[in-house]
Amino acid sequence: MLPRSIRRAATAAALSLTLAVPLSAPLPASAATGGVPGAPGIGDVYFPDYGNGGYDVKHYSLKLDYQPGTDRLEGRAALLATATQTLSRFNLDFLLDVREVKVNGRAAAFARTGAHELEITPARDLPRFLPFVVEVAYAGVPSSVEVPGIVRPWIKRADGALALGEPEVAWWWYPSNDHPADKATFDVTVTVPEGKQVISNGVLASRRTARGTTTFRYVMDKPMATYLAMLYIGDIEVHRTRSSTGLPVTTAYDVTLGPRMEFAKASVERTPEVIAWESSVFGRYPFSSMGGSVVNENVGFALETQSHPVYDSVFFETGPDISVVVHENAHQWFGDSVALKQWRDIWLNEGFATYAEWLWSEKEGTGTAAELANALYDEIPADHPRFWVRVPGDPSPEFLFYASVYWRGGMTLQALREEVGDQDFFAILRAWARIKQHGNGSTAEFVSLSEKISGKQLDALFQTWLYTPGKPASPPGAVPSTAARKGLPASYESHKRFHELLHGPA
Repeated sequence: MLPRSIRRAATAAALSLTLAVPLSAPLPASAATGGVPGAPGIGDVYFPDYGNGGYDVKHYSLKLDYQPGTDRLEGRAALLATATQTLSRFNLDFLLDVREVKVNGRAAAFARTGAHELEITPARDLPRFLPFVVEVAYAGVPSSVEVPGIVRPWIKRADGALALGEPEVAWWWYPSNDHPADKATFDVTVTVPEGKQVISNGVLASRRTARGTTTFRYVMDKPMATYLAMLYIGDIEVHRTRSSTGLPVTTAYDVTLGPRMEFAKASVERTPEVIAWESSVFGRYPFSSMGGSVVNENVGFALETQSHPVYDSVFFETGPDISVVVHENAHQWFGDSVALKQWRDIWLNEGFATYAEWLWSEKEGTGTAAELANALYDEIPADHPRFWVRVPGDPSPEFLFYASVYWRGGMTLQALREEVGDQDFFAILRAWARIKQHGNGSTAEFVSLSEKISGKQLDALFQTWLYTPGKPASPPGAVPSTAARKGLPASYESHKRFHELLHGPA
């Protein structure tokens, strides 16, 4: 069993300073004056009001009580944060009704502003560089809350609930600094009626049943972006085992999957095998547990929720689908451990996970990555009304998850591999995952690292494949075009079907 609180040294130090004091007791006053309000956005060019300025969250402690049927959620969140400026006021992103807010044990004023802002004014200014604790007591019915233009990511189920979405989900169930640029560790405790199951990220640290309720506690001991936190409550078939390396493995299946259950298990139960292979390619697996859940909700996508991806059962409608398991677990390195600095760099998540599928096909002998990249290049005509125009390096908020982010993003990596050779290419992938582990990265930083390792000037390559509208003049892979080959790679149709399930035809 892994310790409950393996955290970065900085987080551990802050916890020892702050959480040693009961949350109900006030911390010492500061002589600091002249505080200014934190910004209501973290500075994302696509989503300027997402996240907040003036502080950095280190840890979330969530204590939740959920009632299926009524969909009522009661919660108490404690956030350990550090002020990055002297703060007179700051914001959290949140939608449910708030009963009380305390900062360092003292009652704080709060108000609603904007579409999803909880504006908090502490009794005293918060000094720069010092840790502080925010407690928020709240309650509400998440499925009743709507935000114009956003598909509600909290799904009320007949037997429970599912919290799953990207880039928005946290607002519906816990207050946060909601942007990947501010990652933190998590401790999530959920009480439900006895007989219901709860799945969340990380290691199940405890489970207790008393007086008709069961309380589950999950610990995510590595920094996590807020959108990667998931919650799945209901009638669920749960399997718990260990990988060959000794890590806890949790797999969970909606009991209503019917004929899809067999295909889902045939896919998701292979998660330890997939992660073992990906570790051999990308470097050591970055988390303390692994697994996955299959839901019967027709959400229309799978999501790389940290250490425990969630899959729509539609992927397993006609048979097993290992591609989706490879894709979502590749995100554990690229997207989860190495998170975005800005949402416009989404290809660093999706292009890398797509390329992992192609590498799996290459390993299995059902088509090389170059063949798959070229097959897509050949099939999509230059005059396609959208695909070659929507560049993956800057897709716009409306097309954040469009096909070109995945496919042309993957083609970019194949073009890089052709340019620098296999030795440098795989060294680049491993170095990116290692150097940026549990942090954040940008496209500019990836280009710089690629140039440093390869010794080549690569601006033109990345400009062509990531930022220049129009079909590049040459295919990304140095193999004959589709027309010159006898048929497509064996994995091509299943690969294409997977991506069409994710985001529709190109």
